[in-house]
Amino acid sequence: MDFSRLRLLLELSRLGSMQEVAVELRTSTSTVSQGIAALARDVGTPLIEPDGRRVRLTPAGHRLAEHAVTIIAAVDAARGDLDPSTEPVGAVRVAGFATAIRRSLVPVIDDLATRHPGVQVRVHEYEPAEALDLLARDDVDLALVYDYTLAPASWRSEHDVRPLWEDEWGLGVRVTERRTALADFSGDDWIVNSRHTADEEVLRTLASMAGFTPNVVHRIDALELVDDLVVAGLGVALLPLARHTHPGVRVLPLDPSPLLRGHAVTRLGRDSWPPLRAVLDRLRPAAVAG
Repeated sequence: MDFSRLRLLLELSRLGSMQEVAVELRTSTSTVSQGIAALARDVGTPLIEPDGRRVRLTPAGHRLAEHAVTIIAAVDAARGDLDPSTEPVGAVRVAGFATAIRRSLVPVIDDLATRHPGVQVRVHEYEPAEALDLLARDDVDLALVYDYTLAPASWRSEHDVRPLWEDEWGLGVRVTERRTALADFSGDDWIVNSRHTADEEVLRTLASMAGFTPNVVHRIDALELVDDLVVAGLGVALLPLARHTHPGVRVLPLDPSPLLRGHAVTRLGRDSWPPLRAVLDRLRPAAVAG
């Protein structure tokens, strides 16, 4: 069903004359007549009938004109929502890992609410693989994810990726530890992320370069809990160098030093939606990892 033909029918129901519709829409009477005839063929029923020298809508025509009011209003509203020049309105669904939400998203929400009160941000905490899966299913509009220089992500052709920031990572050990080289910890138990494999890939790459295979014993998501295990002597782990760790933990620099890279990912072409654009334009890195 052609949208422009629906508008012709709606105007005819309002003005009562094809000539007046033609004047209103700056077209010809024959164009109006042909458009409504084509619409009747689309729906399979007559929409107008003769009324002296004029025409009037049939019952089916009146009913379709009533639907046209709702349809045209919805289309006009959708066009307004998608027009980059209009004030953005809508809910932006964001899935991301905790550090990126804390560093890049939370600091801009107040400014966003002040400048664009019609934009709502809905936050969901997920690891990268989970967030990208939600993005692929259109269950979220924006994914905040990470990868490492030693374990780069494999982006899809549909991904539009924007870099946010980088963090240098090192080796988290007890503060009393005297060993400093990665190879010195070849016999220790290791702690890796329970929800994302990239952390373990980085560890195994570094360990291979140092000539050993790490004994991965613990899989933990929360960095605070990783700190607790390190302090308790239950293992060592890769941790951000700039992060404020537990007083009983220190982070040793590594060579090569793995970099964690934060990214904002949308589906290709979706950033023209004004509410999402408003969020993307404000995302920024913070100075220190959390």
